[in-house]
Amino acid sequence: MKALTATDFSFPGQTGVYHGKVRDVYFIGEDMLCMVATDRISAFDVILPEGIPYKGQILNQIAAKFLNATRDIVPNWLLATPDPMVSVGYKCQGYPVEMIVRGYLCGSAWRAYKAGAREICGVRLPEGMRENEQFPTPIITPTTKAEIGTHDEDISREEILARGLVPEAEYILMEQYALALFARGQEIARQHGLILVDTKYEFGSYNGQVMLMDEVHTPDSSRYFYAEGYEDRFAKGEPQRQLSKEFVREWLMDNGFQGKEGQQVPEMTPTIVRNITDRYVELYEGITGDSFVETPTDDLAARIEKNICDYLQK
Repeated sequence: MKALTATDFSFPGQTGVYHGKVRDVYFIGEDMLCMVATDRISAFDVILPEGIPYKGQILNQIAAKFLNATRDIVPNWLLATPDPMVSVGYKCQGYPVEMIVRGYLCGSAWRAYKAGAREICGVRLPEGMRENEQFPTPIITPTTKAEIGTHDEDISREEILARGLVPEAEYILMEQYALALFARGQEIARQHGLILVDTKYEFGSYNGQVMLMDEVHTPDSSRYFYAEGYEDRFAKGEPQRQLSKEFVREWLMDNGFQGKEGQQVPEMTPTIVRNITDRYVELYEGITGDSFVETPTDDLAARIEKNICDYLQK
């Protein structure tokens, strides 16, 4: 199996390119983009040294499935998926904040809570909560949208509006969309025996309309628990069985890496890489309820270039 970790295409009508942490975005004309989901993997805002075969295909196909399943809630950027690793859509002007919706106290929120914090992003948290406990209602804890090499930072609704990062009317709409999307995501998760724990949404503006951008409800942007056994494990204070990218972060932390200066990424052996691929396949099948179909990885760049060019020529 081969992984796609870098691209360098030149498409008809191309006006620019942006290489993100895990996606390469090619801008076509004034209002279209081709987003290539590479096999790069990041954690703690660091791109890890080895690619993960099929990761890009998995994330792209999950995102497309859920973008199409939520169009009745909010308009989104997606037009087509001409390749298993590619999505083509509208070029939106992204807002500089990401909407994090949390249904349960875990991950970084739990670590902050355990350290004594009782307010996150301006949201007051109840006293006496335990790890993985469900909030009375889902909460929104926004972050600033970081550039490569910098960390996302928590920010409150009040600060977003005070700094003029998003106009108030549009931000209110983003909050409404985020909570409605999360409710739909929870509903779909329940159908597959899962709990949608928390997730990230990105929004942008296109022709004056607020649109959902990027991925949605993928394991890179979301955390899932298995519903079976949740109550029993919570009652006993045991870790939950997760279906998320958290296992990568946990492996890194177990090996002394949290993205801090001076820390070294542990060696990613072929066995480690294969195990991560297998976990991503498990994520795909658990989240979508579909069997994952591997596509050939012999010459990913040539295949992607041909499929995008064929689409653009239509």
